[in-house]
Amino acid sequence: MIDRRIGERIKRRREELGLTQEQFAEQLGLTTNYISTIERGASFPRYEKLVAIINGLETSADAIFCDVIKHTTEYRATWLSEKIAELPPEEQQRILEIIELLIVQAKKKK
Repeated sequence: MIDRRIGERIKRRREELGLTQEQFAEQLGLTTNYISTIERGASFPRYEKLVAIINGLETSADAIFCDVIKHTTEYRATWLSEKIAELPPEEQQRILEIIELLIVQAKKKK
């Protein structure tokens, strides 16, 4: 399950960079088949290759592990903030109002 989620994030970031599996594999000195198995979650790279993959994706480890490691809320908050900023102002306002309401409700539960 975790391997699949991490593989999906790796694939998404590779595609954001406009790289094919072949291009990315060549850049890292790996095989296309190896990249494919990682992206499908069928295998998980050893730490040396994982570091090379993350560096090749020009991203942070938080971006890859954000939904499997509990202490990445700062990354997720930044990511959400960036996504909200891409929306039209009226949509930004609507989302922020919903978030503020959720925060008030969460504080009441304490």
